[in-house]
Amino acid sequence: MSELFQTDLSLIQWFIFAFAGLLTGVINTLAGSGSLITLPIFIFICGLPADVANGTNRIGALFQSATGVRAFQKQGELHLKGIVWIAVPIVLGAALGARIAVSLDEQMMNYSIGGLMVFMLIVLLINPKRWIRETTADVQKHKRPLNILAFFLIGIYGGFIQAGVGIFLLAGLVLLSGYSLKASNGIKLLVVFLFNIPAIYIFLRMNQIHFGYGIAMAVFQSVGAYLGVKWISQIPNANVWIHRLLILIVIASAFKFLGVYTWIYQQFFI
Repeated sequence: MSELFQTDLSLIQWFIFAFAGLLTGVINTLAGSGSLITLPIFIFICGLPADVANGTNRIGALFQSATGVRAFQKQGELHLKGIVWIAVPIVLGAALGARIAVSLDEQMMNYSIGGLMVFMLIVLLINPKRWIRETTADVQKHKRPLNILAFFLIGIYGGFIQAGVGIFLLAGLVLLSGYSLKASNGIKLLVVFLFNIPAIYIFLRMNQIHFGYGIAMAVFQSVGAYLGVKWISQIPNANVWIHRLLILIVIASAFKFLGVYTWIYQQFFI
């Protein structure tokens, strides 16, 4: 049991670890897909198996989300009316997704996520005014069967793998529920916090969490989340900048999951 709390890293590795945590906290607060940074850190820097890295990653997601939610709440930017219609299907889906996390082919899953990211990029670029508008969500939209199903499916994905779930949550909250991007970020963090509770329990039962690295990363991610919320509150036209950041992250995510980086490395560096 004690090995699950050991953190055997050099000074340089700790610096990379801390920087990755801070950056991930900011990215996950403003957009999503910060797990594309932390998962490789857990695997290649910390030496964790992929399944343990996936479970360990949930601790940071839980704590950074709690920090971000609290910061949004203090600024009066957390809109919770009708949230139960979003949170419940996502949490139920996440519990299911975590249970099937070890049963799917990893390569096929990567290609599927990459394809979804390409689709999401197209959605982001077509009629961008839908993303940068300042609107108030209609609670009645939350109750639509299609919306409930969509959030349930997003929950399954989030329970299976954290990476990229923030992008899909923002898409659902903006395009289906009618929130602005700025308002969506606070709700997204609350939902991520809620669905990671059952996910962590399931990964814990499967002995797929390293507490030492998970808690350490959670500290840095929480600081990053706090800084991210501060950034949103102080920058004019926050929705525009978040939309631009989303486009960049979706492109990077698509390249990662479709193996573009690996292909470039093999072609030019080997």
